[in-house]
Amino acid sequence: MLKRYHIVEGKILPTDAEPAPIWVVVCPDDAEKRLLVDTLKLDEHTLNSALDPDEVSRLEFEPEHLAVIFKRPKSYTAEDNFLFKVLSAGAFLFKDRLVIVLSEDVPLFDGKLFQRTSTVASAMIKLIYRTVYHFIEHLKVINMLSDSLENKISQAMENRYLLSLFTLEKSLVYYLNAINANANVIEKVRAASARLGFTTEDQEALEDLAIENQQCYKQAEIYSNILSSLMDARVSIVNNNISVLMKTLNIITIGIMVPTFVVSAFSMNVQIPFQHHPMAFWIVMGMSFSAMLAFLAWWRLRRW
Repeated sequence: MLKRYHIVEGKILPTDAEPAPIWVVVCPDDAEKRLLVDTLKLDEHTLNSALDPDEVSRLEFEPEHLAVIFKRPKSYTAEDNFLFKVLSAGAFLFKDRLVIVLSEDVPLFDGKLFQRTSTVASAMIKLIYRTVYHFIEHLKVINMLSDSLENKISQAMENRYLLSLFTLEKSLVYYLNAINANANVIEKVRAASARLGFTTEDQEALEDLAIENQQCYKQAEIYSNILSSLMDARVSIVNNNISVLMKTLNIITIGIMVPTFVVSAFSMNVQIPFQHHPMAFWIVMGMSFSAMLAFLAWWRLRRW
């Protein structure tokens, strides 16, 4: 799917005009790939890298354009089951055109971030800026989910919530790798900004972008360290809950066995005391109840 945008008064707006300065290609089919490769001279391998979620972020200088492969968070759905995934995206910067290749259809140019966009270069920088904000938003969601799971673990006696926490920890590892890879790409673009003809404003925006990405990495690292360091404690909580449950079950089992023993003793088919007594039934029941109370009192006295 091919979408075209133009820049009007600092805003990026959709258009149907053919000579549009910004192209957004989502999950391109064979015909669209041939258009990009044959008409715009995009490298076919680099184009496929923009659609491969396992591809490494990198920067490549082509004769007529700059190719940037960077990582972005995948839109989370309930089917992901606490696993936050990372996708690849491609930005191909020409002198007067920007081609963006994505593997999923997401809103790109909304919000205040794109209110003052003057060139296609600044649009590419703000696009990566938007990716950093997207990572930060997902980190906040991961932190909220982690807190919610912690509250459930304090009362849980199964592994379901622990497995969800392990999945969140795995997601943070993916995010750390992706954010660090984007940092390398940003530094390379900064180093080549003068060669690429970026304006002073674009170079300042790249410096701010590098700082924001570094702060995002630090935040993800803190969340990851906290989640991994407290995992053993959470496992201990689940084990302790199981031990408390087993203790309670033992108390109930033994509490039932003591009066059962008394009743069984008076149920034998032999000569037993009180067998001709008119209140024999109530005497036996009273002895059973007394034995149970004595056992519970002993258990409480020993503080077991």
